[in-house]
Amino acid sequence: MKQQNFSDIEYGMRKKVTKREEFLKIMEEIIPWEEWVACIQPYYYKGERGRPPLGIERMLRMYLLQNWFTLSDEMVEDSIYDSYAMRSFVGIDFTQEQVPDATTLLKFRHILERNGIGKILFDAINRTLEEHGHIMHGGTIVDATLISAPSSTKNAEKKRDPEMSQTRKGNNWYFGMKAHVGVDAGSGYVHTVEVTTAKENDVTVAHKLLRSDDETAYGDSGYLGLEKRDEIRKDPRKSQIAFRINRRPSMIGKMPDGYGKDLEKKVEQQKSTIRRKVEYPFHVVKDIFGYKKTAYRGLMKNLNRLYILFGSANLLGCARSGGLRPIVA
Repeated sequence: MKQQNFSDIEYGMRKKVTKREEFLKIMEEIIPWEEWVACIQPYYYKGERGRPPLGIERMLRMYLLQNWFTLSDEMVEDSIYDSYAMRSFVGIDFTQEQVPDATTLLKFRHILERNGIGKILFDAINRTLEEHGHIMHGGTIVDATLISAPSSTKNAEKKRDPEMSQTRKGNNWYFGMKAHVGVDAGSGYVHTVEVTTAKENDVTVAHKLLRSDDETAYGDSGYLGLEKRDEIRKDPRKSQIAFRINRRPSMIGKMPDGYGKDLEKKVEQQKSTIRRKVEYPFHVVKDIFGYKKTAYRGLMKNLNRLYILFGSANLLGCARSGGLRPIVA
């Protein structure tokens, strides 16, 4: 057990626990730290020359704070100095050491991005959820959300990110990318993540979001005609999926009043009841983690971050629903 210092004792006398501290406590308890460190170990510095590298777990904790609170490399360093909750989460004791600087975090982040560690950790999270019976199979909800990118050309290259694009939604124009997700219809956990430019049509990516053992797929009206696409029609397994895609409201409105229209409304409502599960991970990533605008230039760097964020959203949802269930032999 960690020995308490005067700051720990003083902080422990407070009357209120902040939401930030509650959140960090939840993530501290549910993240399998040893497994995550083992995933990164093969790609980390060997420490054969020069100064020994900082511990993987400490750098990983800093990196997670950066993702969860939408902080730059410099802001993470400053925030740990300012926030007792963050300092405790990282495990820094100022009587013995200082916070790793922003450059060290930058190099660590580049290691994760180059080697696709975000997806490795995301897959590890979902394996754990499956082993404990939290992820069900048989149905997937597909959906996408727009994430804006800086449209300004006031940068070193004097141009916008070439991997982002512009699209129109309703009466508004957006510049950025799309995050496409496949969500387990039973539990609401994200099992697949893809990214494209903003102008990419949702239906063109949907086949990548479906699992080989899915029997049913749900989506909004943007996915109408999905079952007719070659990627689905020519796939022996996916062509057998029952696609329960919501119809456009205007299609229902044109129907004559009566029993048929009422029945169709009820069917659409049942589809929407299942499909709305996809809104929770979007809410966590965009509203709780604050990821409404891309953090970096290029799709792959942002995809790596989205793997971390959606994986964290799965863990947070699991923790809030009672934590991991015991494995039944």
